[in-house]
Amino acid sequence: MYYFLCMLSFFDLSYSSTAVPRLLVDLFFSKRTISRPSCVVQIYLIILLEGCECLLLAIMAYDRYVAICQPLHYPVLMRWSICYKLTAMLFIISFIMCIFPSLFMPITICYNQVNHFMCEILALLKLSCDNIASNELVIFSVSFITLLLPFALIIISYICILASVLKIQSAGRAKAFSTCSSHLAVVGIYFGTVMLMYFGPSSQYSTDQEKYSSIFYVIVSPMLNPVIYSLNNKEVKDTIRKLPKYFSH
Repeated sequence: MYYFLCMLSFFDLSYSSTAVPRLLVDLFFSKRTISRPSCVVQIYLIILLEGCECLLLAIMAYDRYVAICQPLHYPVLMRWSICYKLTAMLFIISFIMCIFPSLFMPITICYNQVNHFMCEILALLKLSCDNIASNELVIFSVSFITLLLPFALIIISYICILASVLKIQSAGRAKAFSTCSSHLAVVGIYFGTVMLMYFGPSSQYSTDQEKYSSIFYVIVSPMLNPVIYSLNNKEVKDTIRKLPKYFSH
């Protein structure tokens, strides 16, 4: 579990590092420009990280399923060699599903002003003077696979976990639910905002919605994830309970 949490932290940090430094520069300077190569690199990094995080959250759900439903098999099913292979699979599948299709979708850019705080693929499509219907169809298809399939695997894992947890005693049940609550919160926040952006209203009418969704999953969600998982830690809980005593002194 902690290995996958480290991977989640790495992806969150990479997310923020891809967009936030550029955003801070733009906020403090009136000349808000970005070169085309930098814009392309930013797009590809964000797309790759999106795919990796969706798959990682699905793997984390499977990890919880094995830990709760098949605890005796856990050391075998989730041994280190398997974890390393799953990590490699994250990057390979994300590259094939998210980056590879875009290499065969060249577009002609006719405008040079992006109505966004970062180079995001939906915002960039609006700068094209080509017919982008086929591009939007590819993006929707890729989003459907990379978002809904991992989300479906997460739902199936937690249905199995719920069925298993309801069979155990109340003390163990509380511990099992506590183990899963942080992951469910992260899944709800991340998938909710990303799905809203890619499966929301047509891109020509939802520029502001795209920006708000991007702020949430690129900036807010990476900040919330450490807090969500920390609140499930006994030592952190004990420290928070002691804070009023420190302030009272």
